[in-house]
Formats: sequence, structure tokens, C-alpha cells
Amino acid sequence: MRKILISIMVLAASALALKGQDVVVPSGYNLVDSLVYRPAATQDSTLSGKNIFSILPKKSKGDKADVNIHQSQAVQNAMLKTIANNPSRTMNGYRVRIFFDNKQNSRGASEAAAGRFRGMYPGTAVYRTYTNPFFKVTVGDFRTRSEALQLLSAIKNEFPSSFVVREKINYPVVDKRHSFVADTVLVMRPVGQKN
Repeated sequence: MRKILISIMVLAASALALKGQDVVVPSGYNLVDSLVYRPAATQDSTLSGKNIFSILPKKSKGDKADVNIHQSQAVQNAMLKTIANNPSRTMNGYRVRIFFDNKQNSRGASEAAAGRFRGMYPGTAVYRTYTNPFFKVTVGDFRTRSEALQLLSAIKNEFPSSFVVREKINYPVVDKRHSFVADTVLVMRPVGQKN
């Protein structure tokens, strides 16, 4: 099952790259539309890692106006230090742990729990980790404990042993109502294969 999923993901990525081009489809295969979910941008990536003070409009650069900011050098130095010290873009926050076990079948059970959660909540991030001897599945990226508790209350029936944990998280999306983007891609599938 895992090899099939990886193959489909590779084919989907290839189809995305070729979306605007003519694609030669081998005999016995069809191109079909497939729905994919991808996380929404957590920030304006055009400004990621840039010093905004250096990109302000200036007439000398051909812009229509000058924008000048009068502030202490300490503020600008603090911003430069923050950019340099945060390349991984993580912060302290909360997630919901839906699986935590060390039995012999824990590897498969953790994969199943992660897959089940992805199917039920396609826009929420899922993290599957192994810290000897435990397999863990943790979901979501929340700035506050109350946000994590909202998800916990929504999934408690499906994942009764779930609980909130505090850990390093990826920067969550700002627009909580649109945490993922649904898109269609062309996927190459053998003739007669369904989903």
C-alpha cells in the first residue's frame, strides 16, 4: 500500500509539473483528475527571510514615493538577529497527540491512526515520530492551548486516548478557516483502476 501511495504521489507531482504541457500517456493508462490537499501559506513567502527595511519604496530606485522609517538602530538590529536565528521557522505551541504506544504492532497502528486522521481532517498537519521505544502521532499546529483543546474536543470520540501536548510547532496558518487549499492534479492511473 505504501509503495502504491508513493507512486501515486510521484505521478501527481510529475503531472503538476507538466500541467500546462502535452503529456504522452503510455498504453494502458489514463490521465484522471485527482483532488489533493496542501497546506495554505503560513506567511507571505515573498518576504520570508528578508529585511523589510531594505525593500521599502524609494524614488531613487524608480518607485513612485519614498518611505522612510525613523527608529533606533536597536530595532533594526533586533530584526536582523531574529531573521538569522530563526531559519527553521518553528515556535513553541501545542499539538494533539492521537497515538502513543510501544507494543510490537505500534508501527502499523501508528500508520493506521495517521491515515485515519488524514482522511477525516485533510487540512490538518499530521506528524508521525518514533522516540525509542514509542511511536507517536501528533496533529495540528496551534499557538494556544485553547485552540488545541477545540480540536481535542472534536476528535475525542474517534481518538479517545488523545491529549494535548506542548512542543515546537511549525508556524500555523493565520487564516484558520482556510488552513488548506484543495486543488486538482492530473494523475496517471492504469485503465480500469478506481481511486
